[in-house]
Amino acid sequence: MPQKQNRVSRSLSKQDELLHVQTQYFLKPEEITLTKCDRVKRFIWNPETKQFCGRTGASWAKIGLFYLIFYGMLAALVTICMWVFFQTLDPRIPKWQLDRSIIGTNPGLGFRPMPTNNEESTLIWFQGSNKQNYEVWEQNLLRFLDKYYVPSKIAKGNGQVKQCSYSDFPSVGEVCEVSVRDWEECNKDLHFNYHKNSPCIFVKLNKIYGWTPEYYDDPYDLPKEMPESLVKHIRSINNTRERQNVWVSCEGENPADKEYLGPVTYYPKDIQGFPGYYFPYLNSEGYLSPLVAIKFERPISGIVINIECRAWAKNIRYSRLERTGSVHFELLID
Repeated sequence: MPQKQNRVSRSLSKQDELLHVQTQYFLKPEEITLTKCDRVKRFIWNPETKQFCGRTGASWAKIGLFYLIFYGMLAALVTICMWVFFQTLDPRIPKWQLDRSIIGTNPGLGFRPMPTNNEESTLIWFQGSNKQNYEVWEQNLLRFLDKYYVPSKIAKGNGQVKQCSYSDFPSVGEVCEVSVRDWEECNKDLHFNYHKNSPCIFVKLNKIYGWTPEYYDDPYDLPKEMPESLVKHIRSINNTRERQNVWVSCEGENPADKEYLGPVTYYPKDIQGFPGYYFPYLNSEGYLSPLVAIKFERPISGIVINIECRAWAKNIRYSRLERTGSVHFELLID
C-alpha cells in the first residue's frame, strides 16, 4: 500500500513538472487572461517586442530588400529579353511575308459604304428621295474617304508623294498620289449620286506586303469567264504598259440581277481597275490604297439586287463559294 501511494505521488509530481514546463515555454502567464481580440491586436503590434505582424522592423527590412532585389532582377531579365526580341523586328517590314504569313498571297476586295447598324450585313438600302436617309450613307463614305480628301491627315514622315504614271513608277521612299478628281461624278459635292438613285460604291484591294500582280495584259489571252465589257475595254487600250492593271468588274450575280442592275460606270474612267504603279505595297509612309469608284447608273428600285465585284489578275484566285478574289453586297433602292 505505501508503495502504491509513492508511485501515485511520483506520477503526480511528473505531471506537475510537465505542466510547469509547458507554462514556462509555451504560454505566457499574462496571455492567459487575453481575449481573442487582444491577441489579434498584439499580433499586429506588440509594444513589448516592437514587432509588427510577428516581425521586427529589421526583419521586415531584410525581407523587403530581398524581394526588391529579386523582382528587380526578374524585371531586368524580362526587359533585356524583350529588347533583344524587338531588335529582330522591323516596324515597317513584316518578318513573315506572302506564303509564309497568315494573310497569304491572295488579296481580297472590300467595299464602302458598309452598313453601320449591323456589321454582318452587306445590304446597301436607301431612299434617294429622303435626304435624311441617304445622308447616312453619304456620311459613311465621307468618313472613309476623309484621308483621300485631306491628305495632310496622313502621317507622311519622310515619304514623298508623287504623281505616278505607267512610265514613271515610284522609287524607294516614294508613294503614288490618289487623286479624288479621277472619281469625277462620284464625289462629295454631288452627294456620290445617292440623291439621284445612281449610287457610287468604292472598292479597294486588300493590302499584302510585297505582293506584285501578274497582269492580264495580253488582250487575246484573257479568261473565258471575264465579262465581255471588260474584254472590250482591255482590247481598246493600245499601249501595253497601260494594260498593266488589276482589273475590276461588277455585275449582278444572277441573270435577273444583271438585268435589274443596268449599266455600270467605273472611275478612273480610262482604267477600270487598280494601276500597276501602286504595287507592290511596301508599307511606305504616306501610302494610300488606290480605289475604284463604281457608279450604278439606273438600278431598278424596289428589288434587292445581288452584286459581285471581282478583281482580275493571274495570281488572284477566285472562288464565289469561298468569297476569295471578290466581294459581294446587295443593293436596294426604295
